[in-house]
Amino acid sequence: MKKYEIAALSKQELIERLKALQERLADINFFRVIEQPQNPMVFRTSRRDIARMKNRLHQLAIAETQSV
Repeated sequence: MKKYEIAALSKQELIERLKALQERLADINFFRVIEQPQNPMVFRTSRRDIARMKNRLHQLAIAETQSV
């Protein structure tokens, strides 16, 4: 997911997608024990997407506190 796509999401959408990505990453890690994935870049991209979403949520939280 690109940075501009994440920036276009609302706070609630970010939270929902973040939970879904974290569950997906947990599933991928679980199945990695059983057999190697066909695309090992899935781990890196999932972790980076999670980090981008957490960063955007943090930015929104800071903006809320500054505007009050």
